Amino acid sequence: MVDFLRALIAFVRLGRPLFLAGGFVLHGLGAAMALYDGASLSLAALFWGQAAVTATQVMTHYSNDYFDLDADRANPSPTRWSGGSRILPQGRVAPRLALWAALVALVIALIAALAAALALRPGPLALPLLLLALFLAWSYSAPPLRLHSTGLGEAAGALLIAGLTPLVGYYLQAGKLGPTPLLAVTPLVLLQFVMLLVVSFPDERGDAAAGKETLVVRLGGARAARLLQLILVVFYLMLPLLWAAGLPSLVIAALLIFTLPGMVWMAWRVGQGKWREPAWWNWFGFVSIGLVVGSALVMLAAFLVS
Repeated sequence: MVDFLRALIAFVRLGRPLFLAGGFVLHGLGAAMALYDGASLSLAALFWGQAAVTATQVMTHYSNDYFDLDADRANPSPTRWSGGSRILPQGRVAPRLALWAALVALVIALIAALAAALALRPGPLALPLLLLALFLAWSYSAPPLRLHSTGLGEAAGALLIAGLTPLVGYYLQAGKLGPTPLLAVTPLVLLQFVMLLVVSFPDERGDAAAGKETLVVRLGGARAARLLQLILVVFYLMLPLLWAAGLPSLVIAALLIFTLPGMVWMAWRVGQGKWREPAWWNWFGFVSIGLVVGSALVMLAAFLVS
């Protein structure tokens, strides 16, 4: 019984359940934006949309660890936020079990997507949006595309997580896409891109050794760090433009107030070259993930009270 419980705990940890919280926040943000634009809340759409989002996340976590096993084995410097769950390299779960778990989650995600799109019939874009999310999530690390090794992985991941997830939540409630969600996801996509860069710094050596050509591997750490700083600047330059285009003032203010301390800290430390130092990697991961999830959360609250 003890061995079974240990194996079960390892299997659950392989799916990184803590990371699932972000999917609830981002999908909820989409629903909050739909309510702001005058839609009525559909609990059925909220349920099936969240089921599809969470199942897609679970699929991604298991499939990433399976397909990135060589890179994770070669990684000499994993952190709490990067380098995979470490469960497969430690031999605590059979790799094939991770693949089967990913496939089961894929089937569940497809069922939820079909229920959301065909049973609820919110509009013609529902199924394409959900299937696009599934396609990008699977293709991020799985062959034949292995997007994370093409130079497009960070952009695809940012669009998938911070872009499509709120858009799905919005569309399932509103039955259409309007300027509000398209404007609102823009800063989140930039923050997610920054996060994906940040968590690639500790993995650079292992990824390069295994042929996983992330942007950090392709550009080199120094140029990737400069790209990160540039995106932080673009983020703040875009806020007045988004306000002028119609994003509510309270949402802009919430984003500005929440992100400023973390963004200034990150720009400062990256400028000091701390991205090279293992002692700082967990802090960078924590702050960058917190910026994405926290920004989505304060935006959600701002839309609900606007």
